[in-house]
Amino acid sequence: MKWLYNIVEKLRPTFDKGGKLHALHSLFDGFDTFLFTPNTTAKRIGAQIHDATDSKRTMIVVVLALIPAMLFGMYNIGYQHFLATGQEAGFWATFAFGLLALLPYIIVSYVVGLGIEFTVAQWKHEEIAEGFLVTGFLIPLIVPIDTPLWMVAIATAFAVIFAKEIFGGTGYNIFNVALITRAFLFFAYPTKMSGDKVFVRTDGTWGWDNGQALVDGFSGATPLGQIATAQDATVALHNTVGQPLGFIDAMNGLYPGSVGETCVWAILLGACLLLMTGVASWKTMLSIFVGGGLTAWLFNLSGIDNAAANTPWYMHLVLGGFAFGAVFMATDPVTSARTECGKWIYGFLIGVMAITIRVLNPGYPEGMMLAILLMNAFAPLIDWCVVKVNINKRMKRATLK
Repeated sequence: MKWLYNIVEKLRPTFDKGGKLHALHSLFDGFDTFLFTPNTTAKRIGAQIHDATDSKRTMIVVVLALIPAMLFGMYNIGYQHFLATGQEAGFWATFAFGLLALLPYIIVSYVVGLGIEFTVAQWKHEEIAEGFLVTGFLIPLIVPIDTPLWMVAIATAFAVIFAKEIFGGTGYNIFNVALITRAFLFFAYPTKMSGDKVFVRTDGTWGWDNGQALVDGFSGATPLGQIATAQDATVALHNTVGQPLGFIDAMNGLYPGSVGETCVWAILLGACLLLMTGVASWKTMLSIFVGGGLTAWLFNLSGIDNAAANTPWYMHLVLGGFAFGAVFMATDPVTSARTECGKWIYGFLIGVMAITIRVLNPGYPEGMMLAILLMNAFAPLIDWCVVKVNINKRMKRATLK
């Protein structure tokens, strides 16, 4: 890499103060710090307000943890397509189909998001933070693959501007930026965010008809979609070809849904990496599953007459975006609780809220997105209460002495 370092150093005077391209200094600095370890510390307070961990390395670890879910999502896109059209295809053909389908979403997410961040950094004469490395990777994984690209572009721009930059940039945002993107799509274009349509190709072209896949007689309803629209209090979940969908099938993830959220095994691989590197908190993850499982079990006993309440508690934990949200969204170090006790409370309440929304709001069968965003707003209050309780305990001990 010495040759690349020499090229960067040769170009540096051109972008430094007094150089011909000084107006693009933030852009050059962003690429420089991405390629090589800088010998200076960040000047922006928000990028290091909570600890001294190198944000670039943290973000890269999260991206690496997301790769298994992304790779499986690519395969599942192709799998659902060929299943819908009744065609036979090998592994590599199936994977290639999904790769080509997902790649435009990744490009649009990064081009729009990084474009805005580069522009704002240049305008404010600040260095570019690495926060969008993860956000840009998350956005394509949490939307249905048939979402029009222009919608993704608008939602990404909205989230970066109004959920991040307007608060001061990386480290200052209150809400998870990727989830704000999804929330914007859900409320602005709800018919496109159902996640129950299969992405297909007909006559050699990519096509939809009013958001519906161009295949007659094929049902691509997600398991949560089946639960939400069930006429009876109980529902027998099935995959896209009508076969029963059990716990292991749900773990395997070969059913329609948002790209990166279906395969729990791939999500668990990412969770292991995040926990081994200390990037994410096991307390937050575990408490989400405990809160969600306990709430679902109580609804199982409640006698409420709807399918969501009667779905086995363990199925709720592996369907939809529950596992993905618990591992990659709720553990965001910027928007989650940071006190050790607060992490337990924060995660537990996310699990409770996610299942409660699923059961009591049939118009929105997912629940995880709104639960995390709601607790993002309460995370600072949780931390404040935990710290206040600790201060009061110490004051009492000091008074007794």
